[in-house]
Amino acid sequence: MTTLDVARTELALAVLYLNKAEARDKICRAIQYGSKFVSNGEPGTAQNVDKSTSLARKVFRLFKFVNDLHALISPTAPGTPLPIVLLGKSKNALLSTFLFLDQIVWLHRSGIYKNKERAEIIGRVSLFCWMGSSICTTLVELGELGRLSKSMKKLDKELKGSDKYKNEQYLAKLKTSNQRSLALIKAAMDVVVAVGLLQLAPKKVTPRVTGAFGFTSSLISCYQSIAVTYAISAFVFINIQSMSHICNGMKQKLIREYHYLLKTLIVKILQRLQHQKDIIVDISAPGTNAFTKD
Repeated sequence: MTTLDVARTELALAVLYLNKAEARDKICRAIQYGSKFVSNGEPGTAQNVDKSTSLARKVFRLFKFVNDLHALISPTAPGTPLPIVLLGKSKNALLSTFLFLDQIVWLHRSGIYKNKERAEIIGRVSLFCWMGSSICTTLVELGELGRLSKSMKKLDKELKGSDKYKNEQYLAKLKTSNQRSLALIKAAMDVVVAVGLLQLAPKKVTPRVTGAFGFTSSLISCYQSIAVTYAISAFVFINIQSMSHICNGMKQKLIREYHYLLKTLIVKILQRLQHQKDIIVDISAPGTNAFTKD
């Protein structure tokens, strides 16, 4: 591939990433909490950016509660322990409630819903739901990491005498473990952010601390979205390449068949011409008169 092809591919991946509303939301979230870190709760330009970005993000989350509602009623993976299932469903229920109530907060900030006191109460309830979902996510990831650790140790014992880093199953489990560790760190940070937004520990979790944790959590979310985008793109690219090879194979096969048919046709035409030539030679032979009457 040329440099231009590489640049074009990278640009296409960036477009694919930015076309996702989720990705735009995470970028806005990073801007929001970065501004909160800079402002430290003091009035000024940074705080205005924080508030305006927070309001803009709520538009990206319209009807997003349906996603977690669908996950709530969907069946879980077979073999998952009951405590992890219950925690996962609780996370979906709390997150769906948070996203639904957050729409009412957006209606109030947009000037559509006028009851300020009720909107503030709904806003705090929604943040408590988000904190609860983050706590559930933290516990789920801890439980899943424990299960993964046990299965990896068991596989490690089975692979004694061989390089485990060349085993595809072990590498897949290791990759999953790394992903869950990152998700655990993000969920724990989100709990701190929720505590800061609710001002449950204002002396320890200041606006600057909230901004720092929120900004780091947002960067992790952006990285996770990019990883998913690259995985999807790689899958599509591999399938396109496979289809291209299949199409090229079919094309070559059709060309061979065409050449065979063309060759057969030419041979038959030459045979017919040779047969007609033999007839003409027989007619024009000495002592032969085609027009002699009996």
